[in-house]
Amino acid sequence: MDTIFPYICIAAAAFATTYILVPVVKRLAKRLDAVDYPSKRRINTEPIPRMGGLAVFGGLAVALALQIMGTWYWGWPSALIPHPSMSVNYYMLAAAFLVIVATGAIDDVVSLRPRIKLIGQILAAALAAAGGLVIGSIVNPFVPGEYLSLGIFAYPITVVYLVAYTNIINLIDGLDGLATGISGIAAVTMFSFAVLAGRGDAAALSIALTGACLAFLRFNFHPASIFLGDSGSLLLGFTLGSISLLSVSRTAALTSLLIPLIVAGVPIIDTLSAIVRRTRAHVSIGQADTGHIHHRLIREGFDQRQAVLLIYAWCILLSVGAATINQVGIELRIVIFVVLLIGSAAFAMRLHLFEPVLRHHYNPKTHKDEIVSPEDPGFQEEVQAEQAQREERQERREELIDEHLRHLKKK
Repeated sequence: MDTIFPYICIAAAAFATTYILVPVVKRLAKRLDAVDYPSKRRINTEPIPRMGGLAVFGGLAVALALQIMGTWYWGWPSALIPHPSMSVNYYMLAAAFLVIVATGAIDDVVSLRPRIKLIGQILAAALAAAGGLVIGSIVNPFVPGEYLSLGIFAYPITVVYLVAYTNIINLIDGLDGLATGISGIAAVTMFSFAVLAGRGDAAALSIALTGACLAFLRFNFHPASIFLGDSGSLLLGFTLGSISLLSVSRTAALTSLLIPLIVAGVPIIDTLSAIVRRTRAHVSIGQADTGHIHHRLIREGFDQRQAVLLIYAWCILLSVGAATINQVGIELRIVIFVVLLIGSAAFAMRLHLFEPVLRHHYNPKTHKDEIVSPEDPGFQEEVQAEQAQREERQERREELIDEHLRHLKKK
């Protein structure tokens, strides 16, 4: 109980602070016109303030300040002790969090260009990596006792990893409570891993994130009265990515790196499928579409609550699988991983996540090639034209086969 009590206090502090700050952030967002208005791509049917990430950030800051005070005055174990093989400058890590929140908050207000927003994410990740949050080498899974050194590539690989983790949460933030709930599930799972590994910094940050997500979910679950905004979705992704790196040593086993990826499997699948279907549609991978998991579930007839709860269940299943992998031998690890992979792939195929939802359509009025979606009139025309082409090709193949068979019979 002495060990778990500080974590209960940290989670409670994050919960209470976030809960109190949400109404304040709502008023600030409305004053700055950081509001999501209804549109063709949005689910909400009335204006909803965003910038909810500021409330979550406030919860994290107060909770971690409490952890430090507990260490100074009440004998709590210090969380600011990295793994012996990894020296982390926590001041630079804190600066990285400030940069990612500032980037998201500014975007919530003025809608930054994607390139500028990406620069902010890279800067935050670079600060974290420069502060020592890197993996220098990986245990060779094929040769026991041998290590694969990343050398100078450790820093750019870490930056790419953190930026990618940041964006997978940002991309799946499309329904009320979806990104918040997924992040909360991932955070509590990572907390269990951090405690078992004796990683105080990762444990404190993950349990604080759990408390903040639970509090924010009170206002963000359908029908939401506030959205995370980019200030929140970027913060959640960056925090989870940082926790996953804090949970491993500088020399990491392959399993240690796979577990946080399994925990975040749903947003990773959603991001991967988005890249594939946009590539197949010959449009930029940064081009927004309505083919994400939550869009597909809504089209299948689920309402917002049902779709979100179904995705939660999927995330919990993956988290339980990751927790099991962490406790069993290598043979069972492989079996569990393959089962989770096949099950997730089957679900993704069932929802047609990899099929394009954007198409190029020639507009006879403007004489230009335009990108259309299922909501646009030209989309059905393109679908019908493509179907006709497929049928024509199929008929031609059948004719060639028949002709070839007739030729063989004559011989």
